[in-house]
Amino acid sequence: MKQITFLSLICLLTTLCFGQRTFILNKGSENYSAVITVENCLDGTCEGKGTIELINKKSNLPFQTLATEDLYFYIDSTQSLTVNIIELYGEQSPFIFDDFNFDGAEDLAIRNGNNSSYGGPSYDIYVYNSINKKFELSEELTTLAVENLGMFQTDHKRKRIITYGKSGCCWHIYTEYEVISQIGLVKVYEVEKDAQLGDFVTVTTRILKNNKWKSSAKQYKTSEYYK
Repeated sequence: MKQITFLSLICLLTTLCFGQRTFILNKGSENYSAVITVENCLDGTCEGKGTIELINKKSNLPFQTLATEDLYFYIDSTQSLTVNIIELYGEQSPFIFDDFNFDGAEDLAIRNGNNSSYGGPSYDIYVYNSINKKFELSEELTTLAVENLGMFQTDHKRKRIITYGKSGCCWHIYTEYEVISQIGLVKVYEVEKDAQLGDFVTVTTRILKNNKWKSSAKQYKTSEYYK
């Protein structure tokens, strides 16, 4: 019995044991804290089916429970997880609180595995519906967070959503979208960098103006452009 109790204590204090874990998240959101349950954690990596119970910080009452088939994240030596970090080719938190559609309400992105380009982080994007008073899955924003290099970024000053994509070492694309009321996402700007010729990189810029695309291209020496 003493041995069983000791092993149970180790499971609670470290990530050596494989099993369901629960975390409390109080930071990252002005409006909500969260009780997060994930199916499995081992050696600092948590993954599998997960539930996120959002708690209203003002009333301290349950607000909404969301679920994912593959909640995936890392925890550090203090048993903590990150929130609201989006780094291209770096750390991307399992939970991102932000106003993704620029309507003034806080939205939420939840990690749903590693299904974006090159096995990168992917997310389910939930936007707050002010009429129904709850978070609802946005299919088009979720698609952006799956078909590109991880989670997209937001530029609140210009009200743009920004994505990054690539193919191999030598082709990259940067894209900006606007969120148009009653219409949805509209691509308005992109920069394509094609260095597949080796010695030269062709930079093509496309801008949507008055519902028409304008395109321009310039070629640079690769060694000069990327120095």
